[in-house]
Amino acid sequence: LIERTSRKVIFTHAGDELAGKARSILLEVKGLKDMAKSFQAPMAGPLHLGLIPTVAPYLLPKIVPHIRTEFSDMELFLYEEQTHVLLQRLEEGELDCLVLAYLPEMERFGAIDLFDEPLLLAMPSSHHWHDKQKLELSDLSGEQVLMLEDGHCLRDQAMGYCFTAGAKEDTSFKATSLETLRHMVAAGMGITLLPQLAIPEADEHSGICYRRFSEPQPSRRISLLYRNNSVRRPCFNQLAKVISQYVVLN
Repeated sequence: LIERTSRKVIFTHAGDELAGKARSILLEVKGLKDMAKSFQAPMAGPLHLGLIPTVAPYLLPKIVPHIRTEFSDMELFLYEEQTHVLLQRLEEGELDCLVLAYLPEMERFGAIDLFDEPLLLAMPSSHHWHDKQKLELSDLSGEQVLMLEDGHCLRDQAMGYCFTAGAKEDTSFKATSLETLRHMVAAGMGITLLPQLAIPEADEHSGICYRRFSEPQPSRRISLLYRNNSVRRPCFNQLAKVISQYVVLN
């Protein structure tokens, strides 16, 4: 079933098949336990929630206090990972649900839409667009835009809007986080798109000014994902209701 070397242990083909079957059995057992718990108290017990890095640090402070207040019997465990890792962990039963930007390839999961989040332009305060109150997406034509590194779903969404507008990616630098992007913009290294939850309340802050686009605004849909066969759907419905209630976007 396994091959051992002095440095590692790997599965043989037979071992891989056996491990896959074992994972399926363990997932079914977890489903039976969850079913029993959900009948007794849908909003009680442990809940393992995964979030993407471009959502977690901005959304969690808004919702966690309310979740703890309204669902005092829930034991909340939080995990921050990139989209592909979260989807795998959800599929394998390690996580109960996810909050992330919805993409077409997620159709195999159940989804509850939470809110649509606009993307705003972040630019240095000295930028020549500083006096504009709103921008057209077409204004980006010919511009170079700073982007996140591969693996972030926001990168693909932002690039889609930018390429449609005729903008190009600045390939001299790829950021590992939104905060790195923000610091690069503040240093005058370029412009970028940031989701609204990551934007300060002031239109101008720390050497950066933020501007909305005219309608239709570029945006991303934030959804709660779960396994289609999960018996905890009532819990997810209540959780989604609280999140939507306490996230107000203009």
